[in-house]
Amino acid sequence: MTDPLHEVQLEGGIANRGRVVRIGDTVRRPIRPTSRATHALLQHLGRVGFDGAPRFLGIDAQGREVLSYIPGAAVIPPYPAWALTDAALVSVAMLLRRYHEAVVDFDLSGYAWPQPAPEPYSGELISHNDPNLDNVVFQEGRAVAFIDFDLASSGSRLWDVAAAVRLWAPLRDDMDISDARKGHVLERFRRMIDAYGLAQTERLSLVAAIQKNHDWLYSIIRSAADDGNAGFADYWEQAASRIARTRHWYQDNYHLLVEAAITPLPRSRL
Repeated sequence: MTDPLHEVQLEGGIANRGRVVRIGDTVRRPIRPTSRATHALLQHLGRVGFDGAPRFLGIDAQGREVLSYIPGAAVIPPYPAWALTDAALVSVAMLLRRYHEAVVDFDLSGYAWPQPAPEPYSGELISHNDPNLDNVVFQEGRAVAFIDFDLASSGSRLWDVAAAVRLWAPLRDDMDISDARKGHVLERFRRMIDAYGLAQTERLSLVAAIQKNHDWLYSIIRSAADDGNAGFADYWEQAASRIARTRHWYQDNYHLLVEAAITPLPRSRL
């Protein structure tokens, strides 16, 4: 049993690296200028019965937000084999669809949010914006919850799907993939959007959204690094070359990606 007073540092994350702890069945995280908006979002998700996100429980004596702890495993390097399976991929897509269904009627007005998605990808709903591997909690190989809603802001279904497939396929050159996903990115790409149930008209616009999402997210990371955030600065130093290669890879393979996006997998391979 976890000591209810003992702080256990949680792994993963960049912006709050080393500053997120578990105490008993709660998680304590630093407050941000946009925390009030995030708390309202989490409260809405709780009211509508969505169990795939932490519950906001208040502010502790040290001024940290208190969230419910969701048992399970987040996917952090070195990635375990179960996290790279088709079943895990499909479960992330289905969880994302459930989140969008739960959040679509949330009133986002009256709050200060982080940077919104660019036009025409904002205004539909509050998108998670960072469904990275370490922001998904798994139980028995199945995605059950998203965590870290720090970047959640005005976006859309398409924007979140673009982020998810970009990170989970992952959509990048094989030279930058060193695990079992190497050589399978286009199949994983198609499998994930099939599992989400993306409409054909949305599939036509997906690759452009992926390119925009890539540039948008890394502009946020670069700005934070330039502003002195140590976690983002370290990340940028390590990943800058890959980020540039990936951007060129999107440009060089644009038509191949569009063809993959609009062509569902045969039913025999689902």
